[in-house]
Amino acid sequence: MASFLSKLFGLSKASGTEPAASSGKTETYGDCLIRATPMREGSQFRLAGSVEKEIEGGVRVRTFIRADVFTSEQDVIDATLRKARQIIDQHGQSLFADDVASRQV
Repeated sequence: MASFLSKLFGLSKASGTEPAASSGKTETYGDCLIRATPMREGSQFRLAGSVEKEIEGGVRVRTFIRADVFTSEQDVIDATLRKARQIIDQHGQSLFADDVASRQV
């Protein structure tokens, strides 16, 4: 009975504390590399990805996770790439203006 409740509420050891990342897709947009890394949550996928840019020999990474969930892995990958392009267009150079190697946006 306890194992059933643990699985029901996501407390089993197999589920871990974070949903598993799905295999994604990469795309170059401007001088940035976009990585779509949707997160599997049960039978759905959460929109997640990162934007990377090489600056002065180092790579700066900006990750993002959104509330949007999709039933199709291809749909979430397409939406993630669109969202990343939107983030790059809206933030411009200020996206990487700080000297932080990695952060959430």
